[in-house]
Amino acid sequence: MQKWLVREEGQGLVEYGLIIFLVAIVVIAILVLLGPQIGSIFSGITSSI
Repeated sequence: MQKWLVREEGQGLVEYGLIIFLVAIVVIAILVLLGPQIGSIFSGITSSI
């Protein structure tokens, strides 16, 4: 019975890893697409200060 629990915990760990991987890909894609716009906003803020 404990072997079954160990296998299920390992499966859950893999699922969490996949979710974190997919979230990281989405965040990187957003930063690549919006990076220049965010940079120009911060440049405008720092120049006005």
